[in-house]
Amino acid sequence: MVEGSLVKVSLKGRRKDQSGGGDSVMIDTRNILFISGGAFPGLEKYVEKRLVPGHTAIGFHAEMNAAEKPKLEEMLNATQPDDLKKFGLIPEFIGRFPVLAPLEPLDIAALIRVLTEPKNALVKQYQQLFNFDDVELEFTQDALEEIAKQAVEHNTGARGLRGIMEKVLRRIMFDIPSRENVARCVINAGVIKGEHDVDIIEHDVLEPERATQ
Repeated sequence: MVEGSLVKVSLKGRRKDQSGGGDSVMIDTRNILFISGGAFPGLEKYVEKRLVPGHTAIGFHAEMNAAEKPKLEEMLNATQPDDLKKFGLIPEFIGRFPVLAPLEPLDIAALIRVLTEPKNALVKQYQQLFNFDDVELEFTQDALEEIAKQAVEHNTGARGLRGIMEKVLRRIMFDIPSRENVARCVINAGVIKGEHDVDIIEHDVLEPERATQ
C-alpha cells in the first residue's frame, strides 16, 4: 500500500450505492502521502552510542563528562535509518518512510492550550457535564498550570490530562446531583495537588464551603 498500488478497501458498515455496487472499492495509492507517527522511548540511546564515542578508561577512574552528552532534541534530530533498525524496526518498513521529522515534547503552555482551546477541550467537556446539573465549573489559571505540570512530571503528555482531571473531579461529580442549591464549583491548584477539597459556592451563600470528600 505504501509503495503505491491498487488496494481493495472494504465498505463494510456503509450503505451500498443505488447502482448495485459491491462491498469494496479499489483505491490507487500511488499519489497518496502516508504519514506514520508514534512514540519511540529509548531511541535516543542508540543515537547517542553513534554520536558519542565510548570512553577508553575503565573502572572508578573513568571520567563521565556530562557536558559532552547531546541534548535529547539534538539526538532525535540526528536520527538515521540505522538507528531505527537497531531500535527494532524492520528495514522494509524504514525504507518506505525516507523523511524523519522528530517532534518536540509538549511544554506546560502547550498543554494548557490543549486543555482549553480545542472545540472538544477537556475543560469544556467537564464544564458541560456540570451544566447538566445547572452547576458552573471554574478552573483557575493556577489549576490549569498544575494539571499541565503534573502531566509533564509524569511524562504522559496530553494523554495524561484526562486521568489527572478525572481523579480530581470524580467524587464531586457524583456528589453534585444529590446536593441542592449548588451554583458553582471552583478548582484551584490546591485541589489539583490534593491539599484541600473543591470549593462549592451555593446560590444563597456568599462564602464557599468545602465539599465533603
